[in-house]
Amino acid sequence: MWHETYTEMMQIIFSVFRLDKYRPKKDPKDTDVIFETHIFFDDAFKDVPGSLGRHINEYAETLVETIREVYSIFMGDDRSLFRMQQQIPDQNILRTPYGGRLEVTMPHGNKLVVHFKDKQLIRHKKRWSQVMYLYYLLGWRLMTKYYISWVNGEEEAELKTKIEKEKHNTYLLALDGDTGFQPAAVMLLIDRLKLYPLVGAACGRIHPTGSGPMVWFQKFEYAIGHWLQKTAEHVFGCVLCSPGCFSLFRAAALMDNNVMKRYSTKSLEARHYIQYDQGEDRWLCTLLLKQGWRVEYNAASDAYTNAPEEFNEFYNQRRRWGPSTMANIVDLLGSTNMISKRNRSVSKLYMLYHLFGITSSILGPATICLMIAGSFTFMFNFHPSGALILAVIPPAIYLGLCFKLKSDTQILIAAVMSVGYAFFMLVVVMSIIGTMVKDKTILTPSSIFIIAMAILYVITATMHPQEFFLVFYGFLYILCIPSAYLLLAIYSMVNMNNVSWGTRETMPAAGAATPAAPPQTRVQKGWVSQLQSMSDDMYLQEATLDKDEEEFWRELQTKYLEPLPEDKKKQKKITNDLRELRNKITFVYFICNALWLVATFTLQLFEATFTIRLPKVDLDLEFTGEYIAIDPVSFMFILGYAVLVVVQFVAMLYHRIYTLIHFVAFVDTESKAAKQVPDPEIDDDDDDDDSDEVFFPNLYFRSEDGGTLV
Repeated sequence: MWHETYTEMMQIIFSVFRLDKYRPKKDPKDTDVIFETHIFFDDAFKDVPGSLGRHINEYAETLVETIREVYSIFMGDDRSLFRMQQQIPDQNILRTPYGGRLEVTMPHGNKLVVHFKDKQLIRHKKRWSQVMYLYYLLGWRLMTKYYISWVNGEEEAELKTKIEKEKHNTYLLALDGDTGFQPAAVMLLIDRLKLYPLVGAACGRIHPTGSGPMVWFQKFEYAIGHWLQKTAEHVFGCVLCSPGCFSLFRAAALMDNNVMKRYSTKSLEARHYIQYDQGEDRWLCTLLLKQGWRVEYNAASDAYTNAPEEFNEFYNQRRRWGPSTMANIVDLLGSTNMISKRNRSVSKLYMLYHLFGITSSILGPATICLMIAGSFTFMFNFHPSGALILAVIPPAIYLGLCFKLKSDTQILIAAVMSVGYAFFMLVVVMSIIGTMVKDKTILTPSSIFIIAMAILYVITATMHPQEFFLVFYGFLYILCIPSAYLLLAIYSMVNMNNVSWGTRETMPAAGAATPAAPPQTRVQKGWVSQLQSMSDDMYLQEATLDKDEEEFWRELQTKYLEPLPEDKKKQKKITNDLRELRNKITFVYFICNALWLVATFTLQLFEATFTIRLPKVDLDLEFTGEYIAIDPVSFMFILGYAVLVVVQFVAMLYHRIYTLIHFVAFVDTESKAAKQVPDPEIDDDDDDDDSDEVFFPNLYFRSEDGGTLV
C-alpha cells in the first residue's frame, strides 16, 4: 500500500476479513489452508514539529480506521434483537527496525499484520517492499524453525525433505492495495498450484473497476486481453506476466536459484530502471520462466482492481507498462535457446509467436497511420500516396513536440488529438457501413475484416456469458484505437527515461506555498500514542519485538534494504544514461515505423505494377465490373494479424472447456461447510434483521460486474 483512498482500502480489507470467515482458524475441520495477511505500507511516516517522534501519515491512519470499522462489521456473533455493542479484542502494536507494526487477530482467528515502513530506516518503493516481504515470509517465517532444528541436531537429510515439502506447499498471494476478491477465487488458484507441481505462479481474471469513458475503454481492453491473449499464452506456452494485483506464487519457485537473489539486485544501469522497476511483476515472471517454472491463467478466479479514471493517469500508467513489457519480452526472446531447453512449457515456436506479436506492437504507429490513410482514400477519394502523407503529419508533429514539451503538456495535446481522432473514426465506421448498404456488398477487404472481427468478438463474448455486456464497450474501443496505439505509443517511447511512478503521486501544486505548521501548545508523543488515541473500541497495546527477529531485520536492512543515499552526481549520470538509452531505442523504434511507411508509399507510387487486384462482387457473388487494389505489404500484414487472432480464438475455445472442467471439479470437491461459511455461535434465524447480510446484501459473496464463473 501507499496512497490508496478509503474506498480502495475498504475493498481489500473487506476481502481479507471475508477470507477469514471463509477459512476460520478456530475451526479444526478447516485445516486444508492456513493463512495470514501482511500489508506492507510504504512511506508511512512523517515528521510533526514539536513531537517526540515521527507520526504515521493520514493514509496510514485511514488504514487503521478502516480495519477497525471492518472488524466491527464482522464481529456480529450475537444476533439477538437487543445487544450491547461488542468491544473489539485488544490488538498489538510494536516498534520495529523498519518503522512499526500493527498485529490484528481477526474474528475467526487468522492474523492480519500491517508493516508501517519508514523510508528513513528502510528502502521504499514497490519492488523493495516485495523484497522485504519475500525475505521476511520465506527467509524468516518459513526457514527459521528448520534452522533451529538443525542447530539442535536433527538429521540434515530429514530436514531437507521437510523443507522441500513445505516450500512446495507454501504460497504467496500478491495483492495491490485496492484489490477486491472472493475467497473462492483464492482457492481456485491454490487448487491449480496443488495439482501441478511445476506451476510456479498463477493469476486470475482481472476486472477493472471505476466509472467514466477511460474505465469503459479499459474494461473492453482487459476483456480482450484475458479472453484471447492470456488464454493463448496459457494454451500454447505459458503466461509471460502474472499481474501483481492478484497472483499466487509458489514459495519453492520464488526461492529457486537466481529468482529472489536476482530480484533483490539494485538497478545499476539505465535499462535496469526500465525492466526491473517499471514493471516488477513482469520481471519476476521473466525470472521464473528462465528457471523452468510454468505460469498459468485461471479464468474462473476473479479479482477487481481500480483502473485509472483520468486520461493523464491512464497515459502515465501505460508509460510505465509499455517499455517494461517490451524490455522483458526482448529479454526472453534473446534467451530463447536457453528457455526452450530449461522450460518444458516454452518452445521455439511459441517464442516465434511472441516475436510476431512484439513486431506488430513495434509497427503499431505505422499501421495506424496506414489505416488512417486508407480511410482518407476511402472517404475522400484521395490518392493513396497523398493520403499517407496527410495521415503521417499530425503524429509526426506530436512526436517532435514530445521531445520539447513537459509530460503534462504532452498528455494535454494527446487528449485533444484523441478527441479529434475519435470523431474521425466515427465517420470512418459510418462511411464503411454506408458504403456496404449503398453498394449492396460486404465483399470488400475493409468490410470483410470489420465484419469478421465483430463476429469473432461477439462469439468470444458469448463464450463468457456473464461478461457479454462488455462487448458493447467495443465501439468506444474502436474510436480510441488511434489514441491507444499511435499517440500513447509515441508518448510512452519518448518518455521512457521518466522512471517515476506517475500514479497516486500527491505533490503540491506548482507555486503553492508550504502551509505553516499549526502552533504547538504542548509536546506531542510519537506514532504509538497516536494510534492508541485513535479509537476507544479497539485498544492497541504495545508489545515488544522478538530479539532474534529484530536481529534478522537489521541484517536484512544492511544487506539489501538500506535507504539509498542521495548522490546527486550518480542521479545526474543515471538521468543522462536514461536519456541516451531513450534516444537510441526511439531512433530504432521510429526508424522501423518509417521504413514500413516508406515501403508502403513506394508500392503505392508503382500501383499498377505492385498491386493485388481483386474483383469486386455484390451480395449475389456477381462481378460488378470493378476491381479492388491492395498493396501486397499491407495485405500480408493484415493476413498475419487475422491468422494471429484466429489462433487466439481457437486457444480460447480450448481454454474455456478446461476452465469449465476445473470449475465443476472445484465446486464438487469444495466442502459445503466452507462455501456457506457458518458461524457455530450463531442461531440460524430466517427472520433475523440485525445481521451483516441485511445491512450489506450479498456482502460476503457478491461478484462485482458479474464476474466469470466458467
